Amino acid sequence: MALYAFAAVLICWVLLGYRMAFGDELLPFWGKGAPALGQDFLTSRARIPESTHAHEDGTKETVEPWYPMATLVYFQFTFAAITLILLAGSVLGRMNIKAWMAFVPLWLIFSYTVGAFSLWGGGFLYQWGAIDFSGGYVIHLSSGIAGLTAAYWVGPRLKSDRERFPPNNVLLMLAGAGLLWMGWSGFNGGAPYAANIDASIAILNTNVCAATSLLVWTSLDVIYFGKPSVIGAVQGMMTGLVCITPGAGLVQSWAAIVMGILSGSIPWVSMMVLHKKSALLQKVDDTLGVFHTHAVAGVLGGLLTGLLAEPELCALVLPERTRGAFYGGNGGVQFLKQMAAASFVISWNIVSTTLILLFIRLFIPLRMPEEELQIGDDAVHGEEAYALWGDGEKYDPTKHGRVTSLFGEENPVSRNVNDAVGVTINL
Repeated sequence: MALYAFAAVLICWVLLGYRMAFGDELLPFWGKGAPALGQDFLTSRARIPESTHAHEDGTKETVEPWYPMATLVYFQFTFAAITLILLAGSVLGRMNIKAWMAFVPLWLIFSYTVGAFSLWGGGFLYQWGAIDFSGGYVIHLSSGIAGLTAAYWVGPRLKSDRERFPPNNVLLMLAGAGLLWMGWSGFNGGAPYAANIDASIAILNTNVCAATSLLVWTSLDVIYFGKPSVIGAVQGMMTGLVCITPGAGLVQSWAAIVMGILSGSIPWVSMMVLHKKSALLQKVDDTLGVFHTHAVAGVLGGLLTGLLAEPELCALVLPERTRGAFYGGNGGVQFLKQMAAASFVISWNIVSTTLILLFIRLFIPLRMPEEELQIGDDAVHGEEAYALWGDGEKYDPTKHGRVTSLFGEENPVSRNVNDAVGVTINL
């Protein structure tokens, strides 16, 4: 699902999607779709809405990127691709792969491009002054809300899968978490489209918030469950990264710590406490908890940006003079704008995701058949993640060997171990 989404989004992006998200205006919330493949277009100097920056003294500076459009096309593609890959986490374990293959291009065109153009591409929310520095709304709130909506329409996994869902491999999860944390520096650090002061601030704040959130989440696990959890630490890291994203280059580093404290606690409460008490959340099977780690953390970060955005940092990258409510002036209005932008993104994703899935359901079942779910969503494709002894092959001591001592002699202990391994594998 992830590989397909990454490849399919790229082709749809260069054929139509990029200019729907960053091209000329068609509607206040949507750009005119057109290919981003022509040599003249791709080699021209990149054009971005934030070409005029306002300073506190009222003066304005025109800034033009010093890189070709092709750079911006690919950079923004990675944001679009990760949004759909995050969304996949909500429907893992039961969604029909054919339905997913139809869903990816439709959701990209009719949902993602709307949020991207509205907040980043010069649409009505951008013109109005709503802030989303690097995707807290466009990426994380969208994927969390759309994922929850999709999980509702696709239906839950088998009862046995929901009751016991251990990690496939904790070490690989940690490796992926490390890559994610490292890569987020480019994610947020690249948002100003330049290696400038604001990019440096964004990278520092990103890591400070993630570290704080990880520590808070882990501490809450220790306090309430008596022991820390590797999975919990990764969840805390994730919510910290998501929360800082809407304001990474716009808040001071002390504010990044405040955001980390809240992102390590509020999503923890929503996942560990409220989820278990909510009939709706219990009914909807969000496999990887994308709603909590991305939607809750994303909207939290957007609202906190409306409170904590620092005026001088805002002046470095935003076209209008902007400040958070904490800094007085018109900051209270900014907080309301953040609330309104979140409401639009949530509403659009619920409606668009629902309509897309209902349309697909007319032609393709959204769920895998029950007999295929019994086999498993990977085995049904004829593949196993860990086929230790091959397809249908049983443990054979003459073929696979036995545990021996350093001197090549089998002893009773090793024989017992071998017998236990053979029985386990046969079972």
